[in-house]
Amino acid sequence: MIGIGGLSVMTAAYMWTATQHWYDTIPGVSLTGPLNSHFAKDVALAYLTSGVALIWAGVKQDRYIGLFGAAWLALHALFHIWIWVHRGAPVDLVALINLTGIQLPAFIGLASAISLTSEKVKT
Repeated sequence: MIGIGGLSVMTAAYMWTATQHWYDTIPGVSLTGPLNSHFAKDVALAYLTSGVALIWAGVKQDRYIGLFGAAWLALHALFHIWIWVHRGAPVDLVALINLTGIQLPAFIGLASAISLTSEKVKT
């Protein structure tokens, strides 16, 4: 979970600091239309929020924070699966990048969060 959080934070940093490079080099990104730097940075903030929450959840072993951190990543992954299906489910570089860079990290993060226990401390 901490690793997925770190990957999300690094993705956020890359998208924020090298937006044009990210747009030009990640397969499939330019297929969505012209670069919108504002939108790309909004997405970077979502990655940052998810990443920090996953790291915090891993450190504190807190299921609820982990689920919070994994929620956007999982929804984003599902959206990309929907896009892939509507592209005709091709086995291509875009699908491979989405699988390894979006879907697998999201679902590993979600599974890690679900596996945590959240025991309430009685006071």
